[in-house]
Amino acid sequence: MYKNMFHRIFNPFLSIGILLFMCYGVNGQTNLFSDFEDTLRAYNIRKTLPKIDSIYKAIAINNNYPGLSYGIVVDGKLFHTGNYGYTDVVKKIPVTSKSMFRIASMSKSVTAMAIMHLKEAGKIQLDDPVEKYIPEFRLQNTLTNDAPVVSIRHCLTHNAGFPEDNPWGDRQLQDSDEELTELLKNKISFSTIPDFQYEYSNLGYAILGRIITLVSGMPYQDYIKKHILFPLGMPTTDWEYGRINKEQLAHGYRWLDGQYVEEQLLHDHPNGSWGAMGAMISSVEEFSKYIACHITAWPPRSDKDLQPIKRQSLREMHKPWNFSNFNPTYRYPDGRQCATANAYGYGLRWTKDCDDKTYIGHSGGLPGFGSHWMIMPEYGIGVISLANRTYAGTSGVNMQVIDAIVKQAELKPRIFNTSKILQQRKLELMNFLPDWKNAQNSKIFAENFFLTSF
Repeated sequence: MYKNMFHRIFNPFLSIGILLFMCYGVNGQTNLFSDFEDTLRAYNIRKTLPKIDSIYKAIAINNNYPGLSYGIVVDGKLFHTGNYGYTDVVKKIPVTSKSMFRIASMSKSVTAMAIMHLKEAGKIQLDDPVEKYIPEFRLQNTLTNDAPVVSIRHCLTHNAGFPEDNPWGDRQLQDSDEELTELLKNKISFSTIPDFQYEYSNLGYAILGRIITLVSGMPYQDYIKKHILFPLGMPTTDWEYGRINKEQLAHGYRWLDGQYVEEQLLHDHPNGSWGAMGAMISSVEEFSKYIACHITAWPPRSDKDLQPIKRQSLREMHKPWNFSNFNPTYRYPDGRQCATANAYGYGLRWTKDCDDKTYIGHSGGLPGFGSHWMIMPEYGIGVISLANRTYAGTSGVNMQVIDAIVKQAELKPRIFNTSKILQQRKLELMNFLPDWKNAQNSKIFAENFFLTSF
């Protein structure tokens, strides 16, 4: 923040020089720990909750959701929950924050986190070819002879060249690994070459699930439970609906001809990998802990890592690795127009808007279910909503809610503290003002400063 002050007081070249000696003329560690300037942020967020509750209730009613569960995560904790309707419309079992919904493609980032865990353990590299672990993948014919080999990273970022496979992929959850192997032996189709463009692929995440199983020596579900879910305090989150408490399990429905028609739940095959792309079942109460894990990866800092994976690995997951689209006419739910750039990270969607706000998260949709979660790293907040209606579009309401919280609570992004070395240089610099006597002999400027600035 001092560099902004120098911009206002001194010539522009001076601030450039300050940045130069920070980068090249300084030894010492920069403390990037940041904080929120508004000490009343929790109080101000709480004041928005009646409005937030009304938004979610209206969406559920207007879109015929049998049930809806939602939560607000603030500064790494579940701050507020709300529920509407039923998990079972016949038995009239009410939705609670413990109700277990199939979260569909929200599963993908959990699979990606397991891949990062294996990477940290030195068991894989993200640029390893898929065929290194799945020999049948060598049989594939890419579209051109100069196409790169499909890697783990390509699968993580939907950049492998596989064709868009929704909603076909939604129907493969209970397929076995033998069936996946047979699919690969018969050779899959490519829509483009790897590392060329974004195209959403459930198959890519089934392949990642298979790699986790092969490398770890245990089913990918067990590996994720051991290294991610249990450490985060998510003991009942699972993939197989038969293991979920019947009183907590949300049934999935389609709204058809003015009534709810129950969708058949697919089993998660005990020896299958397709569930890695979309079979996970969780609740607002449990999945909020996973969301909090992602929020607390920010900002970069020096205190101890307490996550299932390192904070730097989480932030690597959040990066916009594969550009998907630019929307110059995007409109927020309140009607204001604001362009957005969109990309895909590792199992996560990334959006940056015209106001420099960043959103990271993922949606999910299956027959009987629709879900979404999202965080704003610079603001320390997140939202989650789970519904039990086929392909319920909850991403729109989550954007409406998180935008309303930021505006109505007048939230500001994190303020980064000034590093000790910058504070020191500021004091040293002030000693030369206003006459610059002996400034060139001070040794605090980059070697090119006086050569290029005067």
